[in-house]
Amino acid sequence: MIQRLNSGRRILTYPAVHPCEAIAPRTLLVSLIALTHNICAFKSKFIASNKRNALEAIRQIGVVRVFLEEIRDWLPSGLPDSTVLSFSELHLSFQKLQYLLEDCTRDDARVWMLMNSERVADQFRVLIRAMATALDFLPLDLVHVAVEVKEQVELVTRQARRARFDVDPEDKRVVEAVKKVLIRFEKRVDPDRSELKRVLDHVGIRKWSRCEKEVRFLESEIGFENLREEKREVSLLSSVIGLLCYSRCVMFDTVDGLPGPRPESNSRSEVVSCLNSEDFRCPISLEIMTEPVTIATGQSYDRGSIMKWFRGGKAVCPKTGEKLKSMEVVPNLALKRLIQQYYTENGIPFGDSGRRSRDSGRTIVAGSLAAEEAMKMLSKFLSASIAVGTVEERKKAAYEIRLLSKTSIFNRSCLVEAGVVPHLLKMLASADSERQENAVAGLLNLSKHSKGKAAIVENGGVDLVVDVLKEGLKVEACQHSAGTLFYLASVEEYRILIGGNPRAIPALRELIKNGSDRGKKNALVAIFGLLTHPANHRRVIAAGVVPLLFEILTSFDSEALVTDSLAILATLAEKTEGAVAISHCRALDSIVGILNSSTSRAAKEFCVSLLLSLSTNGGHNVVALLVKSPSLMGSLYSQLSEGTSRASKRASALIKVLHEFHETRSSGPVNRVLPQERFVHVR
Repeated sequence: MIQRLNSGRRILTYPAVHPCEAIAPRTLLVSLIALTHNICAFKSKFIASNKRNALEAIRQIGVVRVFLEEIRDWLPSGLPDSTVLSFSELHLSFQKLQYLLEDCTRDDARVWMLMNSERVADQFRVLIRAMATALDFLPLDLVHVAVEVKEQVELVTRQARRARFDVDPEDKRVVEAVKKVLIRFEKRVDPDRSELKRVLDHVGIRKWSRCEKEVRFLESEIGFENLREEKREVSLLSSVIGLLCYSRCVMFDTVDGLPGPRPESNSRSEVVSCLNSEDFRCPISLEIMTEPVTIATGQSYDRGSIMKWFRGGKAVCPKTGEKLKSMEVVPNLALKRLIQQYYTENGIPFGDSGRRSRDSGRTIVAGSLAAEEAMKMLSKFLSASIAVGTVEERKKAAYEIRLLSKTSIFNRSCLVEAGVVPHLLKMLASADSERQENAVAGLLNLSKHSKGKAAIVENGGVDLVVDVLKEGLKVEACQHSAGTLFYLASVEEYRILIGGNPRAIPALRELIKNGSDRGKKNALVAIFGLLTHPANHRRVIAAGVVPLLFEILTSFDSEALVTDSLAILATLAEKTEGAVAISHCRALDSIVGILNSSTSRAAKEFCVSLLLSLSTNGGHNVVALLVKSPSLMGSLYSQLSEGTSRASKRASALIKVLHEFHETRSSGPVNRVLPQERFVHVR
């Protein structure tokens, strides 16, 4: 049996694999029959558009299936080449037809398939005629099957050549209705709800959850499309998303059938949580890949690095040493998207600043005029719903705001300008845990926008968010509150305001102690943001955060939590009071151990920075203990060549301190080796 490949393909792509020339005819025939059974099974599934074309294609394949099953037991050895060629070409066409029918029956891409009706109809026509051409190669006069079966195959072959496979007239009318709605959006005119209902009914979208599925699919398609140079589909995709988001909010009164909200932008997917940044490094440059490409051996490299390798006249794979027959490179879009997702979910900038600007530009503005105006109209609708709607309407509006504000900078801007922030803040005091969570999650997303930050603070939001952080009805609400404080803390004035709230930092400490991993992560980054204001150093130390950070270093396997804890400790150690608090925890061995064993370059850099600051601000007692560590010097020298630029400089400085201390001890006692005279006792 020939295995199907590319199960994770993009919609309306047909990555069929041509059967191997050496394949046995019987094996090929068995695989062909299996394909025809798969194709015929689509007859029972819901087909939203191009239904007539799909059913006609399935009918014709059904006739061919009967013929293939008839000849399966008869098949002799030594078949003519034309028969094998016919089977091979049929196999290729049937693979593509199966992919096409998979797309036609997808339950999350109905509107997109409708908008591509002509393209889909053309593909049906091409594939069925390819089947007819392949059947022409069969020497039917030599095949031992019933006469009526042969006649049926000949009839299907003639029909396949003549079949028009035009777009269904009703599909055409509904596509025109979609276009009218989009034009109304562009003209800032509310669409006719009867037109929206007609479109939704035609493709079988009669529930909120079904509409949301369509939106999620289209957003993933935009993600793929933005990785392409041409970006031909972005405008239409954006317009259709605008229509569906509007319909989801306006046409459906209740949220149904969804197990929970979409993951927030700061939550980790299952796949991404298993990876670390080392998985994304180019084997040549050892830097994070920004344009990963795959070469003939299947290895991936950053485009710039591998092309430079090839220009140097090296026609071998750098990693395997295998000689290359071709130096062609293929963009690895799946890996690039995974890298972007990893960095987004960990709050780490991806690529160079110019690239980041271009990436963020995709969400600063809407992808089309229709999408822009639809979002503005929808924001006003939601603002009115959350302000004066019924209890259920306000609850649903908060959830819709949460979803929309997660998607793009443009959506956040529209929602803030529509005035939703004060209403979300009022909802934080709700006794309904779901309403409270949706409200604070929406505020978290809006706090990523400069106008959103200002609106939250100007409406007294800091104290309200801290209240939820401390006494939220659900742990999710608490962790969203911490995330909100993190984004607010990016503004100096707001850092002072948050630090001045006597409950803020102690509440963050409690979340580090008792929260989930995501809650701990949010609390850690919030504290790190607050430390940019000097007065908050003392507050963090006084709240007892430092011992909890060392508990994370010694008790947790999460690389992200360990790295964030090290970042805070390294920042605190830059001042004497911080170095003293850290030294009291007697954890030098733990820090050195992480430096020796961690696979994270960021964690190693923070370890080096932390040890250097402790050596500088903690006195020669610290240095004396570090000198005794047998593995430290080797790790520091590794950072000179393998670490980041900053890590290399700090490792060099720390090596110098350790050498000077050693030389001084060898030559005799001195009064002072380091600038500070204050010493602390550590272990």
